[in-house]
Amino acid sequence: PLDPEVIAEMVDVMQSAYGNPSSIHAQGREVRTLIEKARKTVASLLNATPAEIFFTSGGTEADNTAIRCGIAAFNIRHAITSKIEHHAVEHTLTMLLQQGVIDKLSFVNVDVKGNVDYDHLEELLKSNERSFVSLMQANNELATLTDMERVGEICEQYQAIYHCDTVQTMGHYVHDVRKVKAHFMVCAAHKLHGPKGVGFLYVNHNIKISPMIFGGAQERNMRGGTENVYGIVGLAKALQLSYANMQEHHEYIQGLKSYLKERLSNEVPDLFFNGETAPEKSLYTVLNVSFPAMDLSDMLLFNLDISGISASGGSACSSGSNIGSHVLTGIGADPNRPSVRFSFSKYNTKAELDVVVEKVKQIVSQNVIA
Repeated sequence: PLDPEVIAEMVDVMQSAYGNPSSIHAQGREVRTLIEKARKTVASLLNATPAEIFFTSGGTEADNTAIRCGIAAFNIRHAITSKIEHHAVEHTLTMLLQQGVIDKLSFVNVDVKGNVDYDHLEELLKSNERSFVSLMQANNELATLTDMERVGEICEQYQAIYHCDTVQTMGHYVHDVRKVKAHFMVCAAHKLHGPKGVGFLYVNHNIKISPMIFGGAQERNMRGGTENVYGIVGLAKALQLSYANMQEHHEYIQGLKSYLKERLSNEVPDLFFNGETAPEKSLYTVLNVSFPAMDLSDMLLFNLDISGISASGGSACSSGSNIGSHVLTGIGADPNRPSVRFSFSKYNTKAELDVVVEKVKQIVSQNVIA
């Protein structure tokens, strides 16, 4: 949910700052000031310059812009990614391959936990052609973390352009753009208690790209269309609050994740966890659980839902079917086992997790195939 302080800032803008930021009159200039103040806030938290921050409609648009415009800017013909990336990355790169924009799309190996094989990445980069690398920092389903600094160093060694999907980690971990050596990073405000439908793209100052969305001269000619002013203000406030309380929230939410993991491990038979779960190797806001095969595996999520428990998941794609999780398929998960992704925030409590455990135990005991 939105943080109350974020809501308050957004409501204030909606009620009092209704000018068009592209207008030169006083009301327009007032709103333009709000946008630029938000840009400076975001930039300062990332150790970036305001000129490197471009506001978007969210993570998907930011990923698309980075990939499509980054590849076009350098006339790159070879892209490298993994088979467990978000669809915003996977589908975009597949489309570019089908359209002939790139000639080759390579997939770096990942292990059964979703860890990137850095040696294989180097092997893929050992060519005479400049490559575009797109690897997320934290997998949105598995929670497995990838070492951004290591990927950045490898890409720098081979002069590759590096795009990192940081939607899951922005506001949850410190990002210093001067250390990670990524050319592109992204944010979606709703992942850090901000509003939906707004995000940003970080573009390193050494990279010059053309717009993906044409129209007016907004975002310094980088994205046509009147800006989502109250969304942008809400994003900046959410990121500011996230950084101010990061350590406290990290410790609290990690405690929730560890608590649920321990209780499920001790009280539900024949389950295991997809992805890395050690605190130093995994995103602390996500836990992916693989349950025993059930008579009606789809009923697991349904029963959780009608019990007031919001979770997401599925199983690996079965042979000949596109239904299921491409991420779980990418790590070789058993398609007969249903998996559930539990997400945590600063607003959750251990009492809520106790309810989850009891309900899961009930559902599993009634539906497991003998």
